[in-house]
Amino acid sequence: MTRGRCRVRCGEGTGIVQRRAVRAVAAASALLLAAGCSSDGGGPAGGAAKPSAAPTSAASAPAQSPAEAAPPAKGTVTVVRTVAEGLNSPWGLAPLPEGGLLVASRDEGTITRVDAATGKKTLLGEVPGVSAAGEGGLLGLALSPDYAADHMVYAYFTSASDNRVVRMLYDARRPAGEQLGAPDTVFRGIPKGMIHNGGRIAFGPDRMLYAGTGETGDVGLAQNKESLGGKILRLTPEGEPAPGNPFPDSPVYSYGHRNVQGLAWDSEQRLFAAEFGQKTWDELNAITPGGDYGWPEVEGKSDDPAYRNPLAQWSTDEASPSGIAYAKGSIWMAGLRGKRLWRVPLKGTQASADPQAFLEGEYGRLRTVVAAGGDRLWVTTSNTDGRGAPKGGDDRILELRVS
Repeated sequence: MTRGRCRVRCGEGTGIVQRRAVRAVAAASALLLAAGCSSDGGGPAGGAAKPSAAPTSAASAPAQSPAEAAPPAKGTVTVVRTVAEGLNSPWGLAPLPEGGLLVASRDEGTITRVDAATGKKTLLGEVPGVSAAGEGGLLGLALSPDYAADHMVYAYFTSASDNRVVRMLYDARRPAGEQLGAPDTVFRGIPKGMIHNGGRIAFGPDRMLYAGTGETGDVGLAQNKESLGGKILRLTPEGEPAPGNPFPDSPVYSYGHRNVQGLAWDSEQRLFAAEFGQKTWDELNAITPGGDYGWPEVEGKSDDPAYRNPLAQWSTDEASPSGIAYAKGSIWMAGLRGKRLWRVPLKGTQASADPQAFLEGEYGRLRTVVAAGGDRLWVTTSNTDGRGAPKGGDDRILELRVS
């Protein structure tokens, strides 16, 4: 059990939250976001072959300003350079404020620092307790909002019994391979499976920890608000349900998800998330607190006002999305089965033009996208994950210039 934190029991594929009562907090502050699978290999292709931007109704969309300007309908992508090569099943990616990139290996359960200038790799260490199988293993990484003072690295991983979030002290002064402190479990009990483990974590503008989870193939978990599967969770850095969450004493922020692996905020602090469809539609969603995104009742757009519609959707052979990032007025979304990078220009919480594809087939499966400041992105390939066709140099980190 965690030390007085949110305690969770996992059994028979469901996660039941057992937690201490926490005081209800008045409405979320202005920093609370006005926001908020196909499996990695994708299911059989279905639906139209052309990507479809699906506007969300005003009732289901986070607030937006009518004065917000949209970026140009068409953008550009230039591959500036290959930052690093020879990575094994890279998944999480966290830029360090002092320079360099931390990379998680899903299958090896290790974290490596990559020098962004030279590509040199330094092993921090292996995260104990990682049980890699199927789509599980060492997944998302995030830095503490107080990283400059505490040097804590958060990780989402699959253990023998569940998916969980831990934090570890990173000490670069120690020898290579010994730079990670013992993991401190922040949150546990997220259902695990061979598929649909979610895994993306990120600290939001409100300094709260967000985690995308999957329903592990047990589709009933997504609509069960007492389960942690098929959700976006919002936690304090210590692992408690965050103040202002939509459901009392619960970490659940939104539900009805199939497998969330992309989280990003725009310049107005609105949350967006990407998730895998089954056989027909993959989705990019604008997230509202307490929103129901429909799975398994709905895949893609629906006429049922009970469910939030995606702002854009794709046939599963075009996307099978994982990481997303916001830059230059657009969401940039990595495609695994789709083997391409999608640009979705935004006006508020709607797509302002059709999604545009880049790098189609050039680098194989794309897993993670991270904003690198200004017009730059970091993107990781995912060809050594058991579903790709690795080539010489795989897997790699790319630096892109975008508009």
